[in-house]
Amino acid sequence: MANSDQTLTHFDNSGQAHMVDVGDKPATRRIGIATGTISMLPATLKLIQQGDAKKGDVLGIARIAAIQGSKKTADLIPLCHPISLTKVSVTFEINQSESSIICTIRCETTGQTGVEMEALTAVSIGLLTIYDMCKAVDRGMTISAVKLLEKHGGKSGDWLASS
Repeated sequence: MANSDQTLTHFDNSGQAHMVDVGDKPATRRIGIATGTISMLPATLKLIQQGDAKKGDVLGIARIAAIQGSKKTADLIPLCHPISLTKVSVTFEINQSESSIICTIRCETTGQTGVEMEALTAVSIGLLTIYDMCKAVDRGMTISAVKLLEKHGGKSGDWLASS
């Protein structure tokens, strides 16, 4: 969905890509919360839960990778501003009945631009790390439903996903 002005902000008047100027925006507290899921074979989930994966503590390493990914967002997404994160939290919820793990990230900063991309990047990197650590036993794992759940702060205020 486009912004309220129905314009893509990363293009100038001549259609050239540019980094949005946030220099005149006031610094406010900003929060971005994102989520995503990785589905796998029941045996793979059991390995993760028991801590028997060949490469070690899968969720512990994925947690650190997600945090690191949030801090590297501006290096990976060309027009993102480098920002100073004040908090990044990572939770993993195991869904036994669907043989999946849900990753949820909360990123916070006080600054001139939001942290939605940092939260989304962190979810993606966390889930990709789970895939990497378990691919030897389950190459069919599927990453899905990576999405923004909430955004708070800034000129546009709060935004909540509809479902």
